[in-house]
Amino acid sequence: MKVALIGASGFVGKALLKELVNRGNEVIAIARDTANIEGDSDKVVKVSADVLDTAKLAEHLKGADAVISAFNAGWTNPNLYDDTIEGAKAIQKAIKAAGVKRYIFIGGAGTLQIDGKQLVDGPEFPKEIYPGASAVRDYFNTLKEEQELDWLFFSPAIEMHPGITIGRTGKYRLGKTSPVFNEEGRSILSVEDLSIVLADELENNIHHQEQFTAAY
Repeated sequence: MKVALIGASGFVGKALLKELVNRGNEVIAIARDTANIEGDSDKVVKVSADVLDTAKLAEHLKGADAVISAFNAGWTNPNLYDDTIEGAKAIQKAIKAAGVKRYIFIGGAGTLQIDGKQLVDGPEFPKEIYPGASAVRDYFNTLKEEQELDWLFFSPAIEMHPGITIGRTGKYRLGKTSPVFNEEGRSILSVEDLSIVLADELENNIHHQEQFTAAY
């Protein structure tokens, strides 16, 4: 399979790139600066691209069987909300222009619901990441209206960050719009196992035009 991975130099992107290559996939690894894309493989084509340049991005995406977006406008970006929305919409437009149908957008846990309320609206949601999380939520509402693409919105576990050092276990449980909790009441997943979840989804095509999540 040929997969275009946008945000290949980020925290999630790096782990996902490694998992995809290890499974024998060809990867178009896209980032602002290719120097930050780790590893060298004859299965990887590294591409420097500005996601807002939809025409050029579309050219890079042509021929891919699927696109995974791990795009992040930067948590310290003072214009995080607007840049997140603009970037995500530009990526969606480029995918359609490239003629690719399968699209997985990696969002955030803030869109998951407990008792019908999204986590991003809860009083304990971290204020420092609220602009990015609310932008992702608002983009998800836009994505729900997309009929042409076979899209997916993936929400990671609530605890999925560089501090999770569990590593690659290959174990996970899937959910849809609500967090998956373990016996200790935690929604947790390593970035390595997140990568397994998405690589498995590419191979198995279980979900279509919906949100899903995973945790231990």
